[in-house]
Amino acid sequence: MMANEKFIVVCTVSLTVLFSIATVSAFVEELDDTFKDTRKPDEIWLIEFYAPWCTDCKLLDPVWYEIGAELKSIGSPVNVGKVDADIHTSFAKEFRVTDYPAIKMLKDDLKYTYRGPRTKDGIMEFAERVSGPVVRSLPSQLLFQNVMSRHDVLFVYVGGPSDLKEKYLSVAKELIVHTYFFSAARNILPKAVTLEEYPAVAVFKDGTYFLYDEQQDGDLTSWINRERFLNYLPIDSYTLYAMGDTGKLVVLAVLEEKNPTKDSIRCKTMVKRVATEYKDFYSKEFQFGHMEGNEYINGLIMEEVTMPSIIVLNMSNDGYFLPPNKVETKDQLLKFIDGVLKGQIKSQGGNGFYQRFIRMAFNTKTTVTIIFTKAPLLGIFLVFVFGFVGSTFCYVLYKTCHIVRSRMKDEEPITGEREEPNQLKGPGRDKKTKKKNPAEKKAD
Repeated sequence: MMANEKFIVVCTVSLTVLFSIATVSAFVEELDDTFKDTRKPDEIWLIEFYAPWCTDCKLLDPVWYEIGAELKSIGSPVNVGKVDADIHTSFAKEFRVTDYPAIKMLKDDLKYTYRGPRTKDGIMEFAERVSGPVVRSLPSQLLFQNVMSRHDVLFVYVGGPSDLKEKYLSVAKELIVHTYFFSAARNILPKAVTLEEYPAVAVFKDGTYFLYDEQQDGDLTSWINRERFLNYLPIDSYTLYAMGDTGKLVVLAVLEEKNPTKDSIRCKTMVKRVATEYKDFYSKEFQFGHMEGNEYINGLIMEEVTMPSIIVLNMSNDGYFLPPNKVETKDQLLKFIDGVLKGQIKSQGGNGFYQRFIRMAFNTKTTVTIIFTKAPLLGIFLVFVFGFVGSTFCYVLYKTCHIVRSRMKDEEPITGEREEPNQLKGPGRDKKTKKKNPAEKKAD
């Protein structure tokens, strides 16, 4: 009787799990190459491009189905789909998919790429931001304060119709993938905000605000790209990658991931203090932050980075600057930053072909080392498999070349007339001119 009851319980749980999977998967549509012809113009789509062999795609699967179900439950206009890019290659090519899983949003005739962490919260926030109005209106002071409390960085257009507003709207369409854009009347702003010119674009962050000045700040797109991060913030690999568009160098404190030491806390505090106290001097050229763990930085500079340490990164070309001496005080950090700014400290690394090849070799070596350390039997097995495959490939290639060369020796020429033996000329000689041909000259 007990065995039967256990069997019933197991079956019930299994059916519940299968039903749950089937329920959430019903809100994610499998798309194919006919999508372009069947999609309605006003539809908004959040699409995952995956490959069946991709491990990260499999890890994202349950998250993706949850996103589909939740967007449906809150009445979002966003449709959620997924595409097997191995089968529907033309579909993937149209969206310029280069890696997996790739997450894209299609709204109107624009395509947006999500480059943040593959988490439910991150993707949901992206979908909510991009699917909504490009510029959101703030009609009251209460709503303005509410939005300010929810966003670390806030871009606001202040004023009525103008050329600046048209530029702002155009930039918002392009950069909505990164941040929110708002508009407000002049009387909605906090009393502490003083506008020297009107209309204006302001950014609220770090407990203050800055006004856009075309003469000093350049074009609006570049200014918004530079200002869309806090002056100092915790940084992960996704954030660091996004900072490549800002044109700023990144002053980064690399710290222990767990149980930070006193030296790590001191290093973090020092970088944050310089970012705050010298904001007026460095904010246009430098971004400040800290990263927990050194794995990403190790792969970038191709050596083990001690923790804590300080490094300056140029994410636009994968370059980096290392301090000539250990940085332990604020004055030493300022001297290092000034040396980078004035060109006194040489940039290393980069994204040239040689550097990319060396970086790939380093990452491969690191991966193999980790495998042998954590799973030596798996490491031995993989070495055996790859060695066997490699040696087999070389053997097949050698035999193929040998057969081709043997056949070439046995075959007669397939073009031109065949000469009789008594008509053969001397080796390398032209019968009429008696000159040596190029091959004979080379032999001489």
